[in-house]
Amino acid sequence: MSRLEIDNVTFRDHGPYSLEICGRQCLGLQGASGSGKTLLLRAIADLDPHGGSLRLGSMLCSEVPAPLWRKSVALLPAESSWWQDTVEGHFHDFSSLSAGLLKQLGFDFEVGSWQISRLSTGEKQRLAILRVLENRPGALLLDEPTASLDAANITKVEQLLLEYGRKNNAPLLWVSHDPEQLDRVADRSLFMHENGELTTLGGEDGC
Repeated sequence: MSRLEIDNVTFRDHGPYSLEICGRQCLGLQGASGSGKTLLLRAIADLDPHGGSLRLGSMLCSEVPAPLWRKSVALLPAESSWWQDTVEGHFHDFSSLSAGLLKQLGFDFEVGSWQISRLSTGEKQRLAILRVLENRPGALLLDEPTASLDAANITKVEQLLLEYGRKNNAPLLWVSHDPEQLDRVADRSLFMHENGELTTLGGEDGC
């Protein structure tokens, strides 16, 4: 799995959108508030009804069970959900996580026993990133992944996500309100206007 192909995708009154993101490539997306950036990510993750075709490598969205697609094309929302009392209850096997990855995000294994109620917004976001990466997705859809983080953690998370893409040949679609961030992380960038139209800001298409 490497290339994420979005072919004539439509949702609500938006589209059609056709994009291609290659493995190890980060496509940045910014735009007007309410223009549909999050809705586009949700459509690509097959969380909302949509038209068109979605493919990751040889996997066609319409031909596989929805949970398999969502595990492979993982959406990291701007605000994560938490439904168990402790951190470890939100992971398949918290004890099997990489100690190095935990440390990179500012934690150790002790965090598994923490009550969700004691977590700050930034801690929740860093743990949500860890939760997504536990499934080893083939592509990442990132909706403002660092919006709740301080400068030091923004740098760590940017490095971590880009490193994941490179090591796993995974395409990244990164939504951010910060054009300077997209200058740092994205190979190319798009802008979504209020009417949903996409225009190219910079970078070249292709792998």
